[in-house]
Amino acid sequence: MSVSASCPSCGAPVVFKSASSVFAVCEYCQSTLVRHDQNLEDIGKMAALVDDRSPLQLGVEGRYKGVHFALIGRIQIKYGQGLWNEWHLLFDDMRTGWLTEAGGEYVLTFAEFVGEALPAFADLTIGQRFVLASQTWTVSNVENAECVAGQGELPFKVGAGYPVATVDLRNQASFATLDYSETPPLFFVGEVVDFASLQMNGLRDGMALPTVTVQAQVFRCPACGSPMSARSAEILSVGCVACGAVVDTADPNHRVLTTALGVRNPIYEPRLPLGTTGRLDGSPVEVIGFLVRQTRVDGISYDWREYLLAAGHGTYRWLTEYNGHWNIADSLSRPPSVSHVIEVDSIRFGGQRFKHFSTTQAAEVVQVSGEFTWRVRRGETARIVDYVAPPLMLSSESTGTDLNWSQSRYVEPAVIAEAFSLPEALPGPVGVFANQINPWAKNSERVWVLFWKFVLAVVLIQAWFVFFAGGKLLLRQEFMFDPKMAGEVQTREFEITGKARKIAVKNLTSLDNNWIGLDLMLVNKATGAVWPTSQALSFYSGYDGGSWSEGSREDEVVFRNIPPGTYYLTVDPDMAPEKPVVVRDTVEVHIAGAGWSNFVMVIIFLLVFPVFSALRQAAFEARRWAESDHPPVHGGDASGDD
Repeated sequence: MSVSASCPSCGAPVVFKSASSVFAVCEYCQSTLVRHDQNLEDIGKMAALVDDRSPLQLGVEGRYKGVHFALIGRIQIKYGQGLWNEWHLLFDDMRTGWLTEAGGEYVLTFAEFVGEALPAFADLTIGQRFVLASQTWTVSNVENAECVAGQGELPFKVGAGYPVATVDLRNQASFATLDYSETPPLFFVGEVVDFASLQMNGLRDGMALPTVTVQAQVFRCPACGSPMSARSAEILSVGCVACGAVVDTADPNHRVLTTALGVRNPIYEPRLPLGTTGRLDGSPVEVIGFLVRQTRVDGISYDWREYLLAAGHGTYRWLTEYNGHWNIADSLSRPPSVSHVIEVDSIRFGGQRFKHFSTTQAAEVVQVSGEFTWRVRRGETARIVDYVAPPLMLSSESTGTDLNWSQSRYVEPAVIAEAFSLPEALPGPVGVFANQINPWAKNSERVWVLFWKFVLAVVLIQAWFVFFAGGKLLLRQEFMFDPKMAGEVQTREFEITGKARKIAVKNLTSLDNNWIGLDLMLVNKATGAVWPTSQALSFYSGYDGGSWSEGSREDEVVFRNIPPGTYYLTVDPDMAPEKPVVVRDTVEVHIAGAGWSNFVMVIIFLLVFPVFSALRQAAFEARRWAESDHPPVHGGDASGDD
């Protein structure tokens, strides 16, 4: 039920839509009013709001999870790196909530009672993990801020200079804030929401997308006099393109945050000039800021470029470039649930496993130009931890008060050049980058697929030759060789039809601790052509602490490319004189099946291709991880002192 009253200063009507609202700012005279039942107390003037790129304003309506709400109040909070807005919401079911708007991210939260004791503000540090309200949280921001302005209805008394000590908590499902500006502290729980999902109407200028609503600041660099500009009050620092000085745009005198670059400082030219516009992932973007970071490892400096892009809905994106390797990066509103204090070998996020790649203890800003939404300074450092699952990379960046996660996606230089319609091609990549796509990975996968297809085909062909194309019996005949009457014998005739064949002749004997030699001749009856060969068979066995045997009672010889025709075999035995016993010999002639040597050679030949591809893939990965905190260990590197 709404409550109406008149402003004590100007007489304008003031309506409290929510029964819980005790504080309001008169929209006509900016008087700060405190509600005492039906009476209003004027406690002074509220500072004017700083205009920004926000599309929101009082009276905007929307829906959250099917429930209609309206924006009835707002406070503007200033902290070390800029401003953020807190919008007071009134729902149709009489609930109230808060919509936080900061850096293009929107978070909707509700006050929640917690029966357990809340941790003290001084006891919380960036990256700390603890359990509260049955959820595990990670501290992502610790801030001592102050309220600078208010508007509309608010549930508590506030004014310019009102201290706001807050701690932001995140996990993959929720967002929470501990507000220490009240005693006892307040606990707000909610989630990061997509701007479009709130279905809001009545936005500023009737536009669904945020637009610049303040005139850009135009001023001269205090260091060199070059012209500079800031597109809105949301831009808190600008780097001079001419001299490298960084200026605080929120300061009326444009205070220099860091001085101009010295003559010995290297000057890095951006690959994408400031003001360049383009489209990334189908959405328009503009390059508004450029900075260079540097770190030193074993006395060697490594530097990379970062570009701040202004995108839609008041959001921002990043492009990073190192040695021709480009990544599109976006901040994560739902970061991985891992401790920042203790590093892990890998983390699971978005259904993928990301492996720890490197930890940069101090990434220092060495050059700044263009516009930024925080007070960036040359010389400021951050700790960066990277995890990779090519082509993606997760990165955590922390300072003493902030912990931010981002996800990057590797893109080729040609994609960036096309996205921004650059007149010339960008330099090609040098070396292998952390999340660069392994060009041999898909190739290796395709080669293995082809390998198994060919192997299947070869196996089927071999099976056909073994079971169907060969093995036809042409002759089976038994002979009894007596040492006393040993002489050459001749087999029956048999036919070879069709094309030239591979013929196998097998001798199965009754040898027992003796031997026999067989001289064979395959004879073409019509032409008299002869194919001679010989076999020596022996078989011995016995018992000497256990049974043993050596040799074989049977053997086979193969004649290749025997033309069609009528044939017979002659067999001339050579018997063992030391054991003159009768030996039975069964002669079998059949069409020989496919040999296994060719099959094995074909398989080995086919295997060369996937093995080569796998080796190239492994070599690429070795080059990748050689640049990490976990380089491959070779045999010679693992030796220790004796």
